[in-house]
Amino acid sequence: MHALVTGGGGFLGHAIARQLRARGDWVRSLSRGAYPELETLGVEAVRGDLRDGQTVAAACQGIDCVFHTAAVAGIGGPWKTYYDINVLGTRNVLEGCRRGQVPRLVYTSSPSVTFAGTDQCGCDERAPYASTWLAHYPHSKALAEQDVLKVSGKGHPRTCALRPHLIWGPRDGHLIPRLVRRARSGRLRRVGDGTNRVDMIYVENAATAHLQAADALLSRDSQVTGKAYFLSQGEPVNCWQWIDQLLALADLPPVQKSISLAAARRIGAACEATYRLLRLSSEPPMTRFLAAQLGHSHWFDITAARQDFGYQPQVSTAEGMRRLAVWLRGKRL
Repeated sequence: MHALVTGGGGFLGHAIARQLRARGDWVRSLSRGAYPELETLGVEAVRGDLRDGQTVAAACQGIDCVFHTAAVAGIGGPWKTYYDINVLGTRNVLEGCRRGQVPRLVYTSSPSVTFAGTDQCGCDERAPYASTWLAHYPHSKALAEQDVLKVSGKGHPRTCALRPHLIWGPRDGHLIPRLVRRARSGRLRRVGDGTNRVDMIYVENAATAHLQAADALLSRDSQVTGKAYFLSQGEPVNCWQWIDQLLALADLPPVQKSISLAAARRIGAACEATYRLLRLSSEPPMTRFLAAQLGHSHWFDITAARQDFGYQPQVSTAEGMRRLAVWLRGKRL
């Protein structure tokens, strides 16, 4: 396979590129930054922006499958940034695939495209897109996912969308560092009553699922074509017990203070309004979306991924935590 990984320097993108190279595939990465570690893997590294259609089209030339992982994530910032990169950037990728006659595309989406701020317990792919949005990120990802799925096989590549939830593991530059920074600054609070359960996924399992889905798309009549799939470890955990375990790996005490979900929502709304008024580009310390994510349950039925392309978590949660502990011991957060 000749593969293109957008965002190959990112957490998930790097894992996908590494697994592709390990099985002998040729890989090109399209990223905004320079990542020497990709070149060490034998990846052809191309620098460019998803908003530049010509650069994207050039990167798609000679490619058998695109793994589109690049996106702007976050809980703050202007709508234009999310729309331009996540929506218009994805359309550039689709157009690049069409022009380059790329036969397959696996899009990295998010379970949050179905999150409307309430509990999600055992939801499967029949769950509708949210009708109201608490943040720009899930809204933009939902629009992009719909674009990807509706063009599948219609003069475009055969496509599918994967929705990994809370990706974690060694090399994580987002989830764990943020938790550690908040805990050390004394700003980490348990939201809600502490009983909410969440799904998560070890990064290598998420990467493996992408390769499995891409292989399933080889067949023109594949049942994977044009579908979205939730991904996780397949074993929901108590959100706050898991956070305490992550903090313990960084030699930090468990979360001691708490705040009600209603209060967190009110603070989030106030922070959003203040940041909009002052036109601050940094992320607010709390938003309505973050409060809802931290205080509600959100876990999913992954039966479809198991059945349609053989997904099975190969790295257990316990083994993943062991590997994470080894990595953290060698890294100061």
